[in-house]
Formats: sequence, C-alpha cells, structure tokens
Amino acid sequence: MNHDGWLADGCAALLVGPTGGDQRRAAAELGARAADAGLPQRDVVIQILRGAAAAWAATTSAAGTTAVHAAAATLLADTQTVVAAALDGYARAARAAVVRHDDERAAFVGDLLAGRVDPGVLAERAHRYGIRLAATHVVHVARSVDLHAALAHRVDAALAARFGDGNILTTLRDGELVCISAGGLRGIAPELAHLLLSDLGPGRWQVAVGRPHPGVAGLAASLDEARSSLDHAAKLGFTAPVLHAADLLVFPVLLRDRDAITDLVHTVLGPLTTARGGARMYLDTLTVLFEHQGNHTATARALHLSVRAVAYRLDRIRELTGYHPSQPTQRFTLHTAVLGARLLGWPPD
Repeated sequence: MNHDGWLADGCAALLVGPTGGDQRRAAAELGARAADAGLPQRDVVIQILRGAAAAWAATTSAAGTTAVHAAAATLLADTQTVVAAALDGYARAARAAVVRHDDERAAFVGDLLAGRVDPGVLAERAHRYGIRLAATHVVHVARSVDLHAALAHRVDAALAARFGDGNILTTLRDGELVCISAGGLRGIAPELAHLLLSDLGPGRWQVAVGRPHPGVAGLAASLDEARSSLDHAAKLGFTAPVLHAADLLVFPVLLRDRDAITDLVHTVLGPLTTARGGARMYLDTLTVLFEHQGNHTATARALHLSVRAVAYRLDRIRELTGYHPSQPTQRFTLHTAVLGARLLGWPPD
C-alpha cells in the first residue's frame, strides 16, 4: 500500500505553484511531515522525483521546443530547491524527534529509579520500553568525563542489537551512563566495557554493576549499589574497569558504623602521624603491600624502592603502632584500618 503518495502530490503542487521562499518553506514542512511519518530519506527523494515527473507531464503541452526546454530547466532548478529544502526540514524534524526520545527516556528512567510516580502510570510507560516492573533487574553505571549523547545512542543500539530491545534500557542520567537490564542476562558488563573501550580508550571510564533485585524498589537499590561501588573505588584508588557491588560489600559495612571505623583508624594508624614526614608514606606502603598479597619484592618494584627499604618501613610501622603485617591477626587489623582510612580520607592532605 502506498502511504506516501501525499508527498509526491504535494511536491508536484509545489513545482507548479509558489516559488522562492514560499516554495522552500512549504518543501521543508513536507520534509518534516515525512520524518514524523517515519519515511526513510530514500523514499522522500523518490517521492519528490515522482512529483517532479508529474509536474513535467503538465508542461509537455507547451508549444515549441524552446518553451519545452525552458520549462524543463525551470523544473529541474525548482526540483533541486525542493529536494534541498525538504531534506533540511526532514533533518530538523529527525533531530527534534531524537531529542524528544532522549528526554522521554531519561525522564522515564529518572522516575523509574526514584519511584515517585504513580505505579499505574509508571507501569504504562514501562511497557513501552519492555520493562516489567515486578521482574528482577540489574543496573549498570558507567562514569567518564567523556560521556555524551551520541555515545549513549551507540551503546544503547549495540546492546539492544545483542541482547534485545525488551531486555536493555540505556540512557544518560546525571552525567552517568545508566543501563537497566533483565536480571537473568549474562555478559552485559563485558560488552558494555568493550564498547566504552572501543570508543573512549583505556583508563578513561569505569563500570559498576549492582546486584539483581526485584521490583521498582530493587531498581533503586541496584542503582545505589553500583554508584556506591564507583564512589568507593574512587576513594580507594581501585582502577579495575569493571566493578561488581557483590565483591565490595565489606565497604558499606565498614562505613555503616562510622564511629567504630574512625576509632579503629585513629587507634591503629594514629601513631604514624608522629613519624617524620607524616603518615602518608607508610599508608601508601601498606596499601601497595596488601595489593600484592604481602609480597615484598612486588611491593618494592611498584614503589620504586629496594626490598630493604620496604622492610625498613614495615619495621618502622611496627615500632610506631605495634602492628606488623607479617602477623596474621595484626595483618587483618592493619588492612581494615588502611581501607577505613582511605574511605574516610584520613589523614587530610
């Protein structure tokens, strides 16, 4: 069925009707109408040319070869004007549609994660995006200073193509790339990381994955877990490209009793502040040591020190605090205190 004959008829009328600015404005309106109707640009051009053919048929009755040639030249010039104006109008309407789509999607995700909208209204909007509110979902959050709308579109299209439109919803929200996925899907985090790596390069982004939770409240919980994981990673200096909230549950536990962790940090590490140069050097040494599972050689290499210098620092820590990482129970206390110090931003720079 021909749903776009109106476009050919409208162009034919334009080519035998108004000229100049009126012709261009009318053509732009036709192009915008075509974009709103979802017609591909290829079909827009085809219909304009059909309209031009119809307009030409109306000129063939002109007497004399010269008149026909003049009419043809005029028609070709007008056709060029109409095509250019129609495609400009089409492009403007298409861009406006993309902006509306992005705004609607971002607003829906915001309402969905905030849970402040009437459940009936939210369910109706969720159906449009393939989201089942009662189901289990996982929220992925990506952070980077280089995120932008075009990147979000590419990521959304790539994830939807691989995992299905009804299983993935991706948008920019508060400067972060937020991806909501069905809880049973696997492989989304690696695919998201691959897409960001391809577009932004290494070291310029980080992704966190919340735990799967059911219902609307579960979406907000998964989002909070993902964002908190990124916050903790920034404080602790974790540079892994993909973080899983399930692997970082100890940190919310530490911060849940802030008074207790503050007391632990000051009691265990406080004496380091009396050392020449302050506590920072010793905290960095312990941090790198724990990252390398207590290996003195690897720690020395990472700190650009000799193994003897590392051993000296550890002995100095024991002298000041009474704790040494070579002792199992003391190692756990020291490690917990070091993590707590980084979470608290202690000591202040």
